[in-house]
Amino acid sequence: MPEPTRIPAASPTPATSRRLGAEFLGTFWLVFGGCGSAVIAAGFPDTGIGLLGVSFAFGLSVLTMAYAVGHVSGGHFNPAVTVGLAMAKRFAWKDAPAYIGTQVAAAIVAAFVLWVIASGQDGFDASESGFASNGYGDHSPGGYTLLACLVAEVVLTAFFLYVILGATDTMAPRGFAPIAIGLSLTLIHLVSIPVTNTSVNPARSIGPALFAGGDAIAQLWLFIVAPVAGALIAGATYALIVGSDTAAVAPLEEATEA
Repeated sequence: MPEPTRIPAASPTPATSRRLGAEFLGTFWLVFGGCGSAVIAAGFPDTGIGLLGVSFAFGLSVLTMAYAVGHVSGGHFNPAVTVGLAMAKRFAWKDAPAYIGTQVAAAIVAAFVLWVIASGQDGFDASESGFASNGYGDHSPGGYTLLACLVAEVVLTAFFLYVILGATDTMAPRGFAPIAIGLSLTLIHLVSIPVTNTSVNPARSIGPALFAGGDAIAQLWLFIVAPVAGALIAGATYALIVGSDTAAVAPLEEATEA
């Protein structure tokens, strides 16, 4: 009698591992590309890309990875986005810790790789240069106060989530969500680099701060609390403002598909 066909055992959580892998890649690229442009290219003598170039680097990093892996994980790449989507009932709260942990780990790895590259230049000092870290008061690029930085981060993160929630609505044009999201992040940076060096993403803030040390770590709390607060506000109010509901929206994974 022939042996019965044996079906290979499936991995415990293949879907989850793929989603977390996608989040790792996307967050790594966001931090490495965005912060890398600030650390390496922004002030390069004579031909530096400046604030405009850094703004586009952050936006393009999100846009490219949203198309590359957004269909796998939803393309959060940001703990504030994960929290905001969960508040808006677009994402399961039970999955948030794994996403957030992966995003923070990816940001730290990206910051480490960037530090290795930047250290190849004589005289480089992450603590002295700031290493693209965020700050307020004396550590704000434009010397903005704690209150100004708090308001900027809350409001800009909230609007980032409003764009994400709106662009992924089923009534929005399909396949274009990454463009709207990437350009909105570009606009956010154009406004707020002089204020806080732009966070709107706790993972993006944590990675560079660990290498800059000192005041970058001391002020890190603001760039965790403010983006999360802004995301929660947007997640809680989006449906109230535009009249949407959870039955009328597409998962972020579907919104990246044409």
